Amino acid sequence: MSASGRRETSGERAPTASDAAAVLRDASFVRVLARADGDCLAAAGLLARACGDRDVPYQVRVGRFGETLADPGPDDASDDAADRDGATVGVGLDPNADVHLPGESTAASAIAFDAARELDAVPDPVLALAGVLAAERHPGADGTDRVLDAARESGVERRLGVGVPTDDLADGLAHSTLAHADYSGNSDATQAALAELDLPVDLDESARRTVAAEYALAVAGDEAATDRAAEAVERALAPHAVGIDHESNANGEFATVEGYADVLAAVARERPGTGVALALGHDVRADALDAWRAHAESAHATLREGTTGRYDGLFALRTDDAPVETVARLVRDFRSPEPVALVVSESAAAAAAVADAGVGATMTEAATEIGGRGGGTARRGYARFDAETEARDFLAAFREARA
Repeated sequence: MSASGRRETSGERAPTASDAAAVLRDASFVRVLARADGDCLAAAGLLARACGDRDVPYQVRVGRFGETLADPGPDDASDDAADRDGATVGVGLDPNADVHLPGESTAASAIAFDAARELDAVPDPVLALAGVLAAERHPGADGTDRVLDAARESGVERRLGVGVPTDDLADGLAHSTLAHADYSGNSDATQAALAELDLPVDLDESARRTVAAEYALAVAGDEAATDRAAEAVERALAPHAVGIDHESNANGEFATVEGYADVLAAVARERPGTGVALALGHDVRADALDAWRAHAESAHATLREGTTGRYDGLFALRTDDAPVETVARLVRDFRSPEPVALVVSESAAAAAAVADAGVGATMTEAATEIGGRGGGTARRGYARFDAETEARDFLAAFREARA
C-alpha cells in the first residue's frame, strides 16, 4: 500500500468496524496514524479513547497525504512485546497499517464509533457526529445513523440558526470556515452586520432564523459567489445544538456540533498537537479556539487576495502562504466555476473537486514531477515541495498530469 490514501478498487472490501475492533482487541500497544482533517482526527480520538478504556497504551500521530508515519518514533514503546503485539491503525492515510479506515465511502469517525462500541467502550457521540459533519456527510446517511441516534440521546437537537462553536455569535460568524461571506475573517465587519439586524440579547427562534437568512444571503448573494454557494452554505445552517450543561457531554463547551467540526478541522491542520488533545477529551478549548480563529482569518484573507486563473475544468488560486486545504475547499464551494479547485502556495498545494476526478493521483504525479511528495483521494489532494520551486511550476505540472 502507498501513503497516498488511494481509494479501494472494486475488488477490495472496505474495512468495517469489526475489522478495526478485531485488530485492537488483543493489541498490547496501539499506534493511530490519522490524516490531518476533522473526520480522521475525531476517529483517532474515538479509537484512542477506546484503548484507554481498556488500559491499552496508545500513540496518536497526525499527518497529511504523501507522508509516511508508520515508522516508530523516539517516544514509541520499543520493547519486544510491544513490537510483537502492537497494532497500527491508519485513519485516512494508508501506511501499510494493520487496518486502514479510508474515510471515503463512510466517514472514518462513524466506523470508529462503531468499533469502540464493539470493544465495549462508551464513545462520545458528539465527537463522532462532529467528525461526520467534518467529512461533509449528511448525518444519518451513509452508515452514520447510529452516531446521530446516540448524539440525540445525549441531548443534541437541531435548531434554527448558524452552526458556530462559540456563544459569541459575532466571533463565530467571523471565524467560521463552513462558508465565506463578505465579512468572514473580520470581527468588526461581522459585528457591524449583526448590529443592523437589531437582534435581542437572548436569541429566540425568530432571531436565529433572521441570522441564518442574513448569513445565507451574505454568502450566496456575494457578486463573486458561484451558483454552488447557495447549496454549500447549507452546511452551516440549522445546526445541531449541544446541551452545554449535559453531564455526559464532555465537549459541551462548543455550542453546536457544526462549530465543533469546524474547530476540529482547523486544529488538525493548524495545530495538530492541540487537535489530538481535543479529540482525546482534554481541556484545550481556549488553545483550540485560538488556532481556529487564526486559521480562519488566514483562509478568508487568502480567498480575497489570492491570484486566480481559470483553465479547462480547473480553477486555480496562487498565494504566498495559506492553509491550502481549507482554502481549496472554500474556493471549490464558493468561488470556482470549474469542478476542480487548486490552491498553490510557496511550498504546498491542495485540490478539491465536486465529484470523483482522480485528484489524488494527479496530485501525486504533479508533486513527483517537481521533486515533492503528494497524494489524496478521488476528490481531494495535498502536496508539499521545496520552497524554491515556483508555484507556476507546480500548477503546470498539475495541469499536465490532468491532461
